[in-house]
Amino acid sequence: MDDEGQEPQFAPPRHVPVLLDRIVSLFEPALADRDAVLVDATLGAAGHSAALLSRHSRLTLVGVDRDRSALRLASERLSDYADRTHFVHAVFDAIPDVLDDLGFGGVQGVLFDLGVSSMQLDEDERGFSYARDAPLDMRMDPTTGPTAADVLNTYAPGDLVRVLHEYGEERSARRIVEAVVRARRRAPLRTSAELVALLDEAIPAAARRTGGNPAKRTFQALRVEVNGELDAVAGAIPAAVRALAVDGRVVVMSYQSLEDRIVKRVLAEYSRTKAPPDMPIVRPEDEPELRLLTRGAERADEDEIAANPRAASVRLRAAQRIREAA
Repeated sequence: MDDEGQEPQFAPPRHVPVLLDRIVSLFEPALADRDAVLVDATLGAAGHSAALLSRHSRLTLVGVDRDRSALRLASERLSDYADRTHFVHAVFDAIPDVLDDLGFGGVQGVLFDLGVSSMQLDEDERGFSYARDAPLDMRMDPTTGPTAADVLNTYAPGDLVRVLHEYGEERSARRIVEAVVRARRRAPLRTSAELVALLDEAIPAAARRTGGNPAKRTFQALRVEVNGELDAVAGAIPAAVRALAVDGRVVVMSYQSLEDRIVKRVLAEYSRTKAPPDMPIVRPEDEPELRLLTRGAERADEDEIAANPRAASVRLRAAQRIREAA
């Protein structure tokens, strides 16, 4: 639900898009009553895109996802808009190449809904969830790259500690890695149930009593490592800003602090003047390129979280391009 307690106008039958009404309202000034192009850089189940296409009859969508199954399902869902949609199999940091290949210049909107999608969480065989037993895969593009099992079974102990500590902010990283090394000497770790059982034993009882499921941090860290998520975010947000036409908007939803810090830093950098503090006159090329549209990171309200628990950790940031890039 939105801040006024109204039901979202556009709700998919299976997956509930997070902050749907807020996303629609943020893009409204940039998309209304004009020919416009929006990049949904994390297309997923296409809930946000379906709402925006329905609302704006002159909108063209570029839907990007690294998961081919997501692209296939999204194209089916958006079949009524086939003449206004382009679907591209790519990681979202490839936005400049995607737009160049399609012949688009500046766009009016870019949307990021970061992290693992609802669809991927719901597919047991993908291994993203610690709540269900499945192979330790965790690849957003299941056709390429190492799996989570590969990381656990082949990384040097020091590298595993780094992954768990940096990407999962796991305080018990060393204890967990020691348990992993002992376990993999006997047999490779293959399933989420095996890993959850190992974590239950390795993480101290006091740490298991706070902060939610004790497996959450390790699963997050493995997923981020397998998919190179933070590097992709660090490249994608500046690329999205550069792709915006004047008055275009970038909207980003993050679900963990590491992503949100990157988003916050990039948007803040583009919204500050580049002139030295003692400069009496600010040259046009030193003026900020963005205006922030959110005060800090916006969160879902209690009503939305009750209706859609996956909204509980969302952090939303948005900005508008206010001048041409230097």
